[in-house]
Parts: sequence; C-alpha cells; structure tokens
Amino acid sequence: MQNALFVGVSSQMALQRELDVIANNMANVSTTGFKARSSRFQEYLMPVASADSFARPDRRLSYVIDQGTTLDLGQGPIEQTGNPLNIAVKGSAFIAVQSPQGERYTRNGAFEINPQGTLVTSDGYPVVGDGGPITINAQETGLAIGSDGTVSTNLGIRGRIKLVTFANPQQLTNEGGNLYASGEAGRPAGLEGRVEAGALERSNVRPVIEMTRLMDVNRSYAMVSSMISRLDELRGTAISRLANVA
Repeated sequence: MQNALFVGVSSQMALQRELDVIANNMANVSTTGFKARSSRFQEYLMPVASADSFARPDRRLSYVIDQGTTLDLGQGPIEQTGNPLNIAVKGSAFIAVQSPQGERYTRNGAFEINPQGTLVTSDGYPVVGDGGPITINAQETGLAIGSDGTVSTNLGIRGRIKLVTFANPQQLTNEGGNLYASGEAGRPAGLEGRVEAGALERSNVRPVIEMTRLMDVNRSYAMVSSMISRLDELRGTAISRLANVA
C-alpha cells in the first residue's frame, strides 16, 4: 500500500508541474513575442520495491521524473501596427537588450525612445546595437527600421539592432514574460533573423490547446487524488483493525 502512495504522490507532483506550465502559458497569451513552453517527463522504474507486496518478483515501481520544459520556438502571428518603432522578428533570432543583470534577449519588438533619446524596450531596457545603445535626437525625423535591423533617420544610419541566434536555444533561461538569459554567447543572426517594421509578433500560445491540456491534467489530478484518499482510508481501516485485535 505504501508503494502505491509513493507512486501516486509522484504523479501528483508531475501533474502540478504541468499545471504551473500551462498556467504560465495562459497568463502570457497577450504578451508580445512570448514563446509557449511544454513539460517533459520521463518514467523511472525503481528496481526494487520498498516492500515485497507484488505477486510477481519482476514487478517494479514506476515513478515520474521532471525533465524540465521545452520552449516552443514556432513563429507567433504577426500583427501590423503601423508604428515605426515596432518590429516583428522573423526566423529564429532574438533581439539583444541591456538589462541591469547584463545582456538579455527578447522577441518583443515594441520599442520606445526614452527622454535621453535611447531606443529602449517597453520595459525600459536599452536595445543593443552593433556599436552600443542606439540614440536618436529629438530633432531627427523619418525614423525607419530596415529588414536587417538597421535604424535610420533623416540624418542617416543611427545603428543596427543586434540580432542573435543560439546553437541550443532550449538552454535559454526565462526571466519573466519574454526576457531570456543565455549561458552561451549568441552569434550574429545574418539571414536567420529578419525583421518587419511596423508590426509585432504576438504570443504563439494557442489558447484552445492549452485549455484542452488544462482539462486533461485537472481530470488526471482528481483521479490520482481520489486514489490517494482511498488508499489512506484503507490504511486507516487496517490500523484500526490491528489495534482492535491487539
């Protein structure tokens, strides 16, 4: 009975992890450039049960191991905004930005110009250019962003947005919303990353699929909880009977 409880708790922990991932995806349905995640689990067969309660000696306990999450790098829908400070990244590239913790990466191309004339993200992080931050004077007009990330005005080229790709993007660490950190240095995107000005990439979360997953996980969680409650009742009954016999 104890073995069954251990297996049930293992399943509950995995299902709770899955619920957390789904909830985070749903919370970011409207987050610009957000990439959905999915959970990864693996079966672990314990070679010896903690109690010899199986009829066959070759039966082993099956536990669930949390293998982390997988980042869905699929392209999100592109929405035209007409704002020259908006860009949608096409391909596998990320935009480099400067955060207080160092260089970080995002797919959110909703830019602004702060009071100091620096091109920044909606969170206020300076957009990294090939030569550092990109600055634009208040007197400049005709701002345009080319498909390679080149920022220009009536006074000429002001810089080029740093677009990078990663050899293993699944190793990117999410730091909230659509901001990522990387343990490896990004490489210049080249043709792997182009941008469309006057547009934004929306979240690639598919609400209908996430809701279906949510219902499936909730159903499974309820079944496991019911099983654990029943086992707990049986154990209580067994202990009570033993006490009466004694």
